[in-house]
Amino acid sequence: MVTGNYLTRIKVIFSVIGLLITGLSGNALAHCDTLDGPVVQTARIALEKGDVTPALKWVQADDEKEISAAFQKTLAVRTKGVEAKELADMYFFETLVRIHRAGEGAPYTGLKLGEAVDPAVALADKALEAGSVDKLVGFLTTAMANGIRERFQHASETKKHADDSVAAGRDYVKAYVIFTHYAEGLHALMKGGGSHHGKVAKGHGEHEQ
Repeated sequence: MVTGNYLTRIKVIFSVIGLLITGLSGNALAHCDTLDGPVVQTARIALEKGDVTPALKWVQADDEKEISAAFQKTLAVRTKGVEAKELADMYFFETLVRIHRAGEGAPYTGLKLGEAVDPAVALADKALEAGSVDKLVGFLTTAMANGIRERFQHASETKKHADDSVAAGRDYVKAYVIFTHYAEGLHALMKGGGSHHGKVAKGHGEHEQ
């Protein structure tokens, strides 16, 4: 049974995710929806090799037949000329991304340009390519530190006048709630291990209450 406390925690976590994304980037779009994202990159490799195998890791086992069929259609059309090749490739990219998104329980709203990628996600990809996570850690650490300091500063200032009037007291309470929930949400994210497409990932041994 899902308790009220559990639902409250989830709301706090999602609120912090939104605040972090807003602070890190104005474009909170799904990484796998982009033309420069890993799904499309893998699709390009598969098409150049003429082998669908690399692309299959991005979909559920039940969806392999559909992807394989789309791949074969794409290979056939690619031989009809440059324009046909571009259209066929885009068809396969969209099919692969759409089915990947569906497998993750996320909506598909079309492919986006590469600049739509959140900078934190771009740095995560670069970290894996370079074999070093230092830049990503520095980027996120700075963003979180700034978020904490800004909310602390506002709560601290409003606290000084909390007893001046009821209205001032309410301003402080609002700032206090935002500050403490932000901290709580960050801690919950760290304990939970992150999320994928809006679903909070549980650590080993964690279960819904």
